[in-house]
Parts: sequence; structure tokens; C-alpha cells
Amino acid sequence: MRVIGLTGRIGCGKTTVAGMLHERGVATIDADEVAREVRQTDPNVRAAILARFGTDDPAALAAVAFRDPLALADLEAIVHPAVRDRVRDRLVALAAAETPVVAVEAIKLLESPLRDQCDAVWVVVCRPEDAVRRLEARGLSAAQAKDRMANQMAEEDMVQAADVVLSGSADLAETARQVESALAALREADATGG
Repeated sequence: MRVIGLTGRIGCGKTTVAGMLHERGVATIDADEVAREVRQTDPNVRAAILARFGTDDPAALAAVAFRDPLALADLEAIVHPAVRDRVRDRLVALAAAETPVVAVEAIKLLESPLRDQCDAVWVVVCRPEDAVRRLEARGLSAAQAKDRMANQMAEEDMVQAADVVLSGSADLAETARQVESALAALREADATGG
């Protein structure tokens, strides 16, 4: 099984690329979705969040965490280990099912031990104004969008770690062409033992 680590800054189009991969037969795991599951269903995680923050309401947590780097680090220290365990469990199950290619979509992939589970890192990049516009369309203010963007790894550092760089600012047809090309190269390398 080949594992693609799919990452990029918030609002750049990771989820769009994950959808394109899914349409092309790639199994996908969304770490944000797993984090939501963990916060809702893991009693130890919920108790730790309540003890530290006094609430487990997602909007309230985001409001605190994205304004305070120490609060964000605390929240990640509570949630991320459980997320990593669930993602690893899913990867094991997919490998047992002989799934040929899996993409793990994770915004903090490069800062996580999950990076070691990936055969290739694909980074989706975009113009900052495109990210802000997309985040505003999701209901965030421009200030909230910029706060979230400020708490992320620099795009240049992500690009340096990438095996594949995809444009989230291109039109969808061009992004799809880039996805198809990168996926074909991955499958060809797998077929030839590369």
C-alpha cells in the first residue's frame, strides 16, 4: 500500500484535492474529521479538554486556540495523540484490505509523527488572498482567517518538504490535471518498484 500525505495551509484546497483523489479510486482519511470524532467520542480527550478550557464547544475552543499559541499547543497535545492512533488504526485496516493507495489529509502532517507513515508528501499551495476568500465563504471573518493562517507552518517550508506541489489557486480543471499526473507517476513508480 502506498500512503500519500496530503497537506497545505488552511483554505488552499486540500479537501478539494482529497475529493479528486477519492474520485480516482484512492481511499482517503481526513485528520480533521478524525479529530472531530475524537473530541466527541473519546471520554479521556473530552475530560482533558474540559479540564483545560472549561468547554468542549468547537467554536469556543477555536476562538481561544487561534488567538493564543499556548492554548493551541495545549489543545493539540490533548487531541493529536488520539488522532494519530485512530489514523494508524485505519491505515492498518486499509493495508489488511490490500488497498493500493491511501491519502491522509492533515494540515499539520509535517509536524506530526504521521509523516513517517507516508511514502510521499503532496502539498497544496495557493495565494493568501484565495485562502482568505475561501475561509470567509466558510463564515470566518478576514481577521479570524488571518489568525488561523498565522498559526501554521510557512508555505515555503511545506514546499521544501514536498514530493509533489499542487496549485490550489489554479482552476479546478488544472488542479485535476495536476492530481492525475502526480497519481499516475506514483502508480507507475509502484508498478516498476520505484
